[in-house]
Amino acid sequence: MSSMRERMNRLRGSQEAVTEGQPADQPESAQAVVPASARQETAAGSSLAAAVKGDDHEAVWTKLQVTERGNEWGSFLQREVRYSLEHRHGHHMLSELADTALHLKAFHSDESGLAAPAMDNLLFLDLETTGLGAGAGNIPFMAGLAFVEERQFVIIQYLIRHPAEERAMLADLQDRMDSFQYLVTYNGRTFDWPVLAGRFIMNGLDRAELKLKHLDFLHPSRSIWRNTLASCKLSYVEEERLGIHRVDDVPGSEAPAIYFQFLADSNPAPLEGVFVHNELDMLAMACLSIRFGRLLDNRIAGERYAPEKPEEWIRTGLWLERMGQTQQAEALFRIIMETDPEGEPSLLLLAARDKKIGNWERAVLLWQKVAMKGHVLYTSVYEAHIELAMYYEHRAKQLDTALAYAKGAQRVISDRAHLHRADAKRRAEQEALSNRIERLTRKLSR
Repeated sequence: MSSMRERMNRLRGSQEAVTEGQPADQPESAQAVVPASARQETAAGSSLAAAVKGDDHEAVWTKLQVTERGNEWGSFLQREVRYSLEHRHGHHMLSELADTALHLKAFHSDESGLAAPAMDNLLFLDLETTGLGAGAGNIPFMAGLAFVEERQFVIIQYLIRHPAEERAMLADLQDRMDSFQYLVTYNGRTFDWPVLAGRFIMNGLDRAELKLKHLDFLHPSRSIWRNTLASCKLSYVEEERLGIHRVDDVPGSEAPAIYFQFLADSNPAPLEGVFVHNELDMLAMACLSIRFGRLLDNRIAGERYAPEKPEEWIRTGLWLERMGQTQQAEALFRIIMETDPEGEPSLLLLAARDKKIGNWERAVLLWQKVAMKGHVLYTSVYEAHIELAMYYEHRAKQLDTALAYAKGAQRVISDRAHLHRADAKRRAEQEALSNRIERLTRKLSR
């Protein structure tokens, strides 16, 4: 038995009182930042705090819309919340999944015979666990699933009251997974699925291999926003790019402590924040599905959430190109050139791409735009000068122009030398530049 399991067994109290019967009525729509499910009160009008004061844990479970479920392996708790597809969460309406989901096929375009993603074959997954990492001792105490059913966005959240309920929870979760073809996560390749696969094995449920096709949106988020956003955490991406602003959200890092406190005192009231955090994560993943589907369908230009800075346009285009959407990518690159950006270090990204495919005309133009602007990051100006020196020496065969750019790169280093220590890398660059200038000088003298 793992040390984590022993700890959970020691801490758990007697939390057997759970409301029997049917789930409470669910909201058809809710505010983007505070779900309706989190704002509802019990029929008697009492708050969670009042219920706790009276030590009425059963009333708290009822207010949270949590019921007890069971199967051949035992019992566990379940909460279900339903949203109308007309619900707007930030910039997007959930019904947009109907038009955008199919374009997510680009994530698995190399697999023939695979059914295209559709609104009703996507399963969203988000775990809340007792710790960090994907080791065997990390237990998912809450598993959130979301899917579209009967024109509603359904969120089902499992909760275990002690380790003995984990197998029953996982068995039910496994059965639900078999009804879908795509699994949508955020960092699920590194975290959620390895944790879940490990727990399947530990509980004797042979499911180490993921049968569903995985759509992990952390990686495209990093590809597009890693330099334009301070963080690519889901809560930050949704605020900065999806128009979602959470109120009084419980950070995921605090969820384990809240759960262990629940094991110690059986008070379910603080778990409300964990339920809501998990619920909002899955709504955000649905909106990311819509956003990436729109990008892959070339539906970004002119939208109110279109990128404002050239770097985001460029990184979006480069990501689209990697996804096989060459025409959409080139359309974005043309938009960038039409805005005539000057001195943007990010132009070097597009120049490097053009150099790779042999589009030298635009690559040279981009390098020149960066090289002419001394106010941008000097390393970018230096790189642009070096690229131009190499182009004019080896391809255009204009040695005098190549020498001019090489000396320009040398001036860039000299002008900024007092700002940086001369480390080994910088000394090597200076030596290589000096050799380039000497070589060009000799060629010209001949």
